Amino acid sequence: MAGSYTCEQLGKLASVQGGYAFKSDDFTDSGVPVLKIKNVRHREIDAWEVEYVSKEVARANCRYFCKTGDILISMTGSWPQAPSSVVGRVARFVGPSDTYLINQRVGRIVIKEPRKLNLRFLFYVLTQSEIQWHLVSIATGSANQANISGSQIESLDIPLPPLPEQRAITHILGTLDDKIELNRRTNETLETMARAIFKSWFVNFDPVRAKAEGRDPDLPKPLADLFPDSLEESELGRIPATWRIVKLGDLIDLVYGKALKEENRQPGSVAVYGSNGQVGWHNARLAGGPGIIVGRKGNPGVVTWIPTDFFAIDTTFYVVPKAECSSLYFLFYALRGHGLGSLGADSAVPGLNRSMVYRSKQLVPSTAVLHAFDHRVRPLFDRIHAGGQQSLLLAELRDALLPRLISGKLRVHEMGTRLKEACTMKGKAPG
Repeated sequence: MAGSYTCEQLGKLASVQGGYAFKSDDFTDSGVPVLKIKNVRHREIDAWEVEYVSKEVARANCRYFCKTGDILISMTGSWPQAPSSVVGRVARFVGPSDTYLINQRVGRIVIKEPRKLNLRFLFYVLTQSEIQWHLVSIATGSANQANISGSQIESLDIPLPPLPEQRAITHILGTLDDKIELNRRTNETLETMARAIFKSWFVNFDPVRAKAEGRDPDLPKPLADLFPDSLEESELGRIPATWRIVKLGDLIDLVYGKALKEENRQPGSVAVYGSNGQVGWHNARLAGGPGIIVGRKGNPGVVTWIPTDFFAIDTTFYVVPKAECSSLYFLFYALRGHGLGSLGADSAVPGLNRSMVYRSKQLVPSTAVLHAFDHRVRPLFDRIHAGGQQSLLLAELRDALLPRLISGKLRVHEMGTRLKEACTMKGKAPG
């Protein structure tokens, strides 16, 4: 596994420290966030859905705060059939130090021999697919739950290049990861900008209110002239005059996705989507992009934007606009605002009730305003897509380089200018 580098047992160089077993009564609606097993994803921390403890509880357990750069590992989870929480997943904490606590069964790896082992190099070692599969193979437990201990993790044999070589390898792989992270943050900012425009125009009615109150709407005059100058009462409250209230069923069709088991997918460049996001690739599309997918089963009501041609599997609907509203960008944010997850089917298996969706009321502006909205947000969505495509290519390059660099089959001095070229390249997603 280590090629031309020697190996050493991880436990001689680092130790695994478990998180704190917070009691159920410790958790509150706000306070200090706690990272649980569900938050440890492959390579990264998912901190969107965290639980909290009070500042008093946090102070009493301050030794369990994460430090920037910490390696976290899920010590309890599922077997590979449920990949969202597989045991042995390794992630790197990139948030500020002393802001997140770690819960029980989340391990933190602490370096004991910093003159022999670089922490971020170890992160790349542990994210290799063969290490990940090895951790799963040594796990114990029931059919529904897998567990690994700190001692099992510490028993791993890892390649140990000289420390300067570790740092050089980390610099190469870290540069790729840092660019991917920059793209992610940039895309978040762009999406926030697009969402803010939708909220300003179609939820808060800022241009209309400004005109009604005699204020400058802070828009170019040709654009401002497209908005009404007054509000009127309606069944949805006060809305811009001349705008219409219609049923969602007058605006869209929700079309069933099709079954496509993983073993039936063929290598290709068409993204396959389920109710929780992309689940693979295929060589044929079900619908042309861009498009919108709505979760039907599993994650009912989740609305996902698809920038390219796609295949929607049978746990989803995909949106086909009607002539009443041709703006996919408007429909995307409008559907997100409906809380579709609450429109469930009355059955043993939770799912989205399409008829209830169709009956929901939606405010629709003039066609001219919709066109103006498209003109504003389309460039933002295009930039988001381009950043995502570049990140896919960078991740593919990183994953190809990682085992070769760590094994010693490819030496750092052989890289030349390839890294700089990779971080400025543009292209299509891998097939």
